[in-house]
Amino acid sequence: MTTTPDDEAVLSSVLDEWKAAVDAHQPERVASLFTEDAVFQGLHPYSVGRKGVAAYYDSQPPGLKAEYRILETRRPADNLVLGYLDVEFSFTDRPPLDVKLSVLASRVDDRWYLGHYQVSRLG
Repeated sequence: MTTTPDDEAVLSSVLDEWKAAVDAHQPERVASLFTEDAVFQGLHPYSVGRKGVAAYYDSQPPGLKAEYRILETRRPADNLVLGYLDVEFSFTDRPPLDVKLSVLASRVDDRWYLGHYQVSRLG
């Protein structure tokens, strides 16, 4: 299995909304893109559910921006798309932070949500 345009489109549909909400510093909007029981691991201790996602993004500094590039996708099941990404978070007062991000998008009814999110700092 390899990356396909359909799988990239699925991830981009969710991640473009995620980026817009992060860039606008709208934590509740970010959280609405996750499943109710999402496992979320930013650069702080993990949380489960939208409340933890909202709290994490609320704690981020104003002016935080995200740029992402999808590196790989896999589809382990019809309603799941796994993604591996490069993400650069930029700040107004310090150098950018480059991370790797793994996400699992889940289709619930007719909409895709993030059910798993894990950031890794390499190097």
